Amino acid sequence: MSILKKPDLSDPELRAKLAQGMGHNYYGEPAWPNDLLYIFPVVIMGTIALCIGLAILDPAMTGEPANPFATPLEILPEWYLYPVFQILRVVPNKLLGIAAMGAIPLGLMLVPFIENVNKFQNPFRRPVATTVFMFGTLVTLWLGIGATFPIAKSFTLGLF
Repeated sequence: MSILKKPDLSDPELRAKLAQGMGHNYYGEPAWPNDLLYIFPVVIMGTIALCIGLAILDPAMTGEPANPFATPLEILPEWYLYPVFQILRVVPNKLLGIAAMGAIPLGLMLVPFIENVNKFQNPFRRPVATTVFMFGTLVTLWLGIGATFPIAKSFTLGLF
């Protein structure tokens, strides 16, 4: 149970403020109609005005039209898809590449259950799960960085 501090309605200053429609620290202002009718529409219209102003002052540039018959040689997906893109590039059998991509979510779902000791939330008290997570993070970073290199240099990241 929580303890609520109720306002002292016998206080003459509080009664004067309440009679004028003003809020108080203990009492608070009602959301209706003060916020819902007067403040929220101003914030919403201001946000819309800012978005329209930015669109007018700095319009998005359009590039050349898409040509499905002229694909660039080094096409890259968005940055968050680099690791799975790298898996598809380096695995010789594409079916194995798709299976490896499907194994990623399954592996991520298994990480919390590796040690089967869920009473510890501290990662230092769960060394196997922490090691698997850190190894997966490093492999993901390695694959993601390697996706930006040509295929010949993608495994070594251009270092060797």
